[in-house]
Amino acid sequence: MPTPAPVPTVLAVIPARGGSKGVPAKNLAPVAGIPLVGRAVRACLGAPAVTHVVVSTDDAAIADTARAFGAEAVRRPAELSGDTATSESAVLHAMDAFEATHGRTADVVLLVQCTSPFLTAVEVDETARRITEGAADTAFTAAPSHGFLWRENDGGALGVNHDKAHRPRRQDREPEYLETGSVYAMAADGFRTHRHRFFGRTELVVTDPARVLEIDDPHDLARSRALAPLLDAPVTPVLADVDAVVLDFDGTQTDDRVHIDADGREFVSVHRGDGLGIAALRKAGVPLLILSTEQNPVVAARARKLRIPVLHGVDRKDLALKQWCDEQGIDPQRVLYAGNDVNDLPCFHLVGWPVAVGSAHDSVRAAARAVTDTPGGSGAIREIAAWLLGPELNTPNSPNR
Repeated sequence: MPTPAPVPTVLAVIPARGGSKGVPAKNLAPVAGIPLVGRAVRACLGAPAVTHVVVSTDDAAIADTARAFGAEAVRRPAELSGDTATSESAVLHAMDAFEATHGRTADVVLLVQCTSPFLTAVEVDETARRITEGAADTAFTAAPSHGFLWRENDGGALGVNHDKAHRPRRQDREPEYLETGSVYAMAADGFRTHRHRFFGRTELVVTDPARVLEIDDPHDLARSRALAPLLDAPVTPVLADVDAVVLDFDGTQTDDRVHIDADGREFVSVHRGDGLGIAALRKAGVPLLILSTEQNPVVAARARKLRIPVLHGVDRKDLALKQWCDEQGIDPQRVLYAGNDVNDLPCFHLVGWPVAVGSAHDSVRAAARAVTDTPGGSGAIREIAAWLLGPELNTPNSPNR
C-alpha cells in the first residue's frame, strides 16, 4: 500500500495590533456579538486546509481574546507594532515564533485581516488550497467589478479602465477584480525569499462583492453591524456553549408595557412558556439570574416564583454582571445574556453569547450574536431554553398571565 502524502502545514497568521487611530480598540470591536479578531479566528479554524492559527499582537487583551476563540497568540515586538510596520513583517515574525515553538516549518502561510468581518471559512480554505494543491505560488480573495474608474487631472477627468467616448454595456465588459484585503496565501519558502505577498504565479479566489467590507473608520464599523444580521449565517448556542443564563426583565420577559391602576400600582404581563423554559434550565443545573435596572416589587416577585436569584435597581448592569460572574466563578465568555434595549449593550459587550429578543431595539439586534424569532413577553425565553435543551421546549403557545 502506498504511503499517503504528508498533510501540509498551513499556518494562518492574523495581525491584530492594539493601536488604531481610526477606530480605537478596533480589533476587539464586536460585530454581531463577536470581536473582530474572534471572527477572523473562527473563519480560519473553520477552514479544513488550515492546521494552525496564530494571532500576532502587542496587546494583552487581544491575545486573551484570541486564545479564548481557539488561536495561539504571538507577542509582537514594539518595532513591528507601529503605524509604519508592514503586515509582511508581522507574518515573518509569527512564522519564526511558530517554528521555534512547534519545531516544524510551515508549508503555506496565510495573512488574514481582522478588518474584513464577513470573511468565510470557505474563502480561507479555497485560498489555502490554491497553494497546497500546486495551482499557484500566491493567491488572494478578490471581488468582480464592472465599475467605470476615473482619475482627475489638470486637463479634466480621464477614464482609467475605459474610453469615455465608448461606453460598452455592463454585459459586454469583461469583469475586473477588486482586491478585498481579507486573506492572502503564499508558499512559505517563497514568502521568506521574496518577503512580500505576491510572487510567482498568483491566482484570484473570486468572492461575493456583497460581503466585501473593510473596517477603517467608525462608519465602516456601523455598516458592518447593520449588515451582520443579513450576511452572517444564523447561529444559536447549545448547552455545551453556555455555563450560565442571565435575563433582563422589562421587554425581555415582558412585552415592555406597564399597566398602572388609579393608586399608581404597576402590573406587567409575563408568559407561562417562559416560566416553563426557566424551570427546565433550572432543573438542568444551569445557573440563572434576573438582572434589571428597575427597583420594582414585581421583578422580585417574579424571581421568587421562578426560584432564581435577582439583582434589580442596578445602575451599571455590566458591573453587576461582572461581579456576579466573579462570585460564581463563571467566565463571562460562557454566559448567555438576553436583553432588548440599549441599556443591555454594555452587558452584550461583556458576555460571549449576547442574545436579543425578537422585539429588541435595532441597535441591540445588530450587537447580538443570536436573535430569537419570538418577541419579548411572548415566549422568547422558552425559545432560548429550546436552543440549549432541545426542540421539544420550542412551543411557546401558552396564554400570557
